[in-house]
Amino acid sequence: MAKDKIKEVIVVEGRDDTRRLQEIFDVYTIETGGSALNENILDQIRQAQAVKGVIVFTDPDISGTKIRQAIQTAVPGVQHAFISREDARASSLRASLGVEHASEAAIRQALDRVYTVVDQDAGVQAIDRSALLDLGLLGGKDAQQRRDYLAEQLYIGHSNGKQLAKRLQMFQIPIERVKEVMADYEADQAEEDL
Repeated sequence: MAKDKIKEVIVVEGRDDTRRLQEIFDVYTIETGGSALNENILDQIRQAQAVKGVIVFTDPDISGTKIRQAIQTAVPGVQHAFISREDARASSLRASLGVEHASEAAIRQALDRVYTVVDQDAGVQAIDRSALLDLGLLGGKDAQQRRDYLAEQLYIGHSNGKQLAKRLQMFQIPIERVKEVMADYEADQAEEDL
């Protein structure tokens, strides 16, 4: 059976990620080889973006976030695919998080929901910290759980409290949409309590 061909070049962290993606798709990747991106890798990403487009698909951990941010700064306009921490966890409890551990379904789903970053000065107004506090996304005992739910529903990847407002602005997600998702969270929690 022929594999689906992905037009864009996908930026991943290492060989295992490339191998996993190539099991599923006919795809070209650029491997960063870790979080210390050198100028040669960034030049390859710039060239790929100019010719085919780029999707950044890094692990849902601190290193993956640093790589993603460095690429976004150096190569504006790249697209982003996210996989949840749960989907990226290896079967062994001590193993790291990684794209290479994800199921085919999780990888396909992540790539189906690719985000293109837009100019943060245009479009949707930034969400201020007080709104995120009011929604229980910062500072509360279950704030991380609430952020994880929001990230999973919006497919924007795991973020801590400091990153959340920037991530929502980067992907031009309005406060109204955040409120809708958190209302669903409240409804789900109320059902569980019954």
